[in-house]
Amino acid sequence: MGGMIRWLQPDEPFPPAESALTDPNGLLAAGADLSPQRLIDAYRHGIFPWFSDGQPILWWNPDPRMVLAPAEVRVTRSLAKVMRNGGFSARADSAFRRVMQACAEPRDGQDGTWITGDMIDAYCALHARGIAHSIEVWRDGELAGGLYGVALGRMFYGESMFSRARDASKIALVELARHLARHHFGLIDCQMHTAHLATMGAREMPRPAFMRKLAELVNYPQKPGPWILYDDADAEQ
Repeated sequence: MGGMIRWLQPDEPFPPAESALTDPNGLLAAGADLSPQRLIDAYRHGIFPWFSDGQPILWWNPDPRMVLAPAEVRVTRSLAKVMRNGGFSARADSAFRRVMQACAEPRDGQDGTWITGDMIDAYCALHARGIAHSIEVWRDGELAGGLYGVALGRMFYGESMFSRARDASKIALVELARHLARHHFGLIDCQMHTAHLATMGAREMPRPAFMRKLAELVNYPQKPGPWILYDDADAEQ
């Protein structure tokens, strides 16, 4: 590990983002808890928890940051065809815990998951407050894919996605982006670079620019509560 990080006491604030390590990229602090108050404070400062079973709670703010402007989501012709004719439908906030549990399932090439039982309970508590949200993609009555994350102001922090059917997670991301664009959200935080996200229009943003954008967006008034996707409006696009 490339340096020392702060061990947070229960009521201690997060250290400044600039003090995060470069190796591993973005590791900022450890400890504290996963209470709703702590999680909300973390996201307001561009910080998210990411750790495995057996590790302490680890808090991150990487540089650069992978982001997606909702209006810039990229929909290929083939994906648009699947969305029209693939038998999929999308809903929001109808199966939040199931989406998290599906995201926690083992994946090829991974030994375990960072979405622990404590993490699921913590984000379900945020969901109950109308702050954490899920997008679910269904086919033939089965949950085919989805994603979840946290909304503060006009900022959405994507946490994880899953797919049990080809293109289902892409559909979830498109539905999320369209919903956020309709409600004037400015940015989706995708956290870390992946080729999958890059193909959907996400790009890297240096931490200083990300933090400036975050400060601009996070303080907009918001109405906590469950989301409703306007599928008819989506279908017209």
